[in-house]
Amino acid sequence: MRICLYYFCFCGSFHCYGKVNIVGKILVTRSSMPPLEEYVDEIRELWDSHWLTNMGVKHKAFQAALKDYLDVDCVELLTNGHMALELTLQAMNLQGEVITTPFTFASTTHAIVRNGLEPVFCDIDPDTYTIDPEKIEKRITDRTCAIMPVHVYGNVCHIEEIQRIARKYELKVIYDAAHTFGETYKGRGIGSYGDASCFSFHATKVFNSVEGGAVCYHNAALGEALYELKNFGIHGPEEVSAVGANAKMNEFCAAMGLCNLRHLDEEIQKRKAVAERYRERLDGVEGLRLNPLQKDVTPNYAYFPVLFEPETFGASRSEVFDKLGQNGIVARKYFYPLTNTFSAFGGKYDVSETPVALHISKRVLTLPMYADLAPEEVDRICDIILSCQA
Repeated sequence: MRICLYYFCFCGSFHCYGKVNIVGKILVTRSSMPPLEEYVDEIRELWDSHWLTNMGVKHKAFQAALKDYLDVDCVELLTNGHMALELTLQAMNLQGEVITTPFTFASTTHAIVRNGLEPVFCDIDPDTYTIDPEKIEKRITDRTCAIMPVHVYGNVCHIEEIQRIARKYELKVIYDAAHTFGETYKGRGIGSYGDASCFSFHATKVFNSVEGGAVCYHNAALGEALYELKNFGIHGPEEVSAVGANAKMNEFCAAMGLCNLRHLDEEIQKRKAVAERYRERLDGVEGLRLNPLQKDVTPNYAYFPVLFEPETFGASRSEVFDKLGQNGIVARKYFYPLTNTFSAFGGKYDVSETPVALHISKRVLTLPMYADLAPEEVDRICDIILSCQA
């Protein structure tokens, strides 16, 4: 039997627009799921209560569990990671320009634009692929209101330097932390940094609630504004004090989050084994560059990016991508294209202002990475890659 699906993801590990036959293929990611019986037990009481949404018991339990696991002050749950970004910007009532990176998924940039704000693109660090703090200050104007850095592939931004700049110029810092769920930096949960950190719980992430997102924050007023915005501005059966959206997480997604959270540490350890196998095979190969492991970061092994330098490796990223595809292996040109080149913006932005991001976007490939990827499958992927050498 042929099995096909349409697959699209936030800040996505896999992103396509046509049917994909998954039989016999190794996809770039595969969703982690709890035992079926565990999930059935988790949702059983919903059949008794018939309370399926509007901040029910599962929502509240998941919110509390996340606050504890992430080691943060406050957590607000939302329908997805994009609404976490978009509503956080709206809740802060910002105006003007937001400095960000083009080396990200569309959601980061679109959240800025959809709030009537102007994205100002800053180049990236060539080692971590996160926003380059040495170039941020040159992009600040009297209209700058915030910085939206992106933790990329599990690589953590230059937090101290970003915070120093933010304090100096009195700017808000909102992290797109979709790739860093469960990570710590210098012993602190990654969601505790900045004025807010936004997570995605899409099915393709290290941690998922099928679909969902969250904002971690410190300021109680921000939490109140987020609650208003996600629930139509409703404060009671006869009180609507703000104009809001509908971005409430339902009970079934919260239940999945509760189940998956119990198994997350084990899942990360499995992903670590996959990453180590890749490094054994590919580290030190001429023309290939792997991300360095960061000091003071407890990683989650979200992605395994490889940078291909065709002049020394002997084959381009696209040639390797095609060869893997011919062998039933789905990798991802991620992030490509840069968001400042999207046709949606009609050529408004000058990509020559972010040359490092442009260079990397044309050469990086994320390889299949998920907890149950077998060692022999990793070896097959690496054998195909190495066969592309001139």
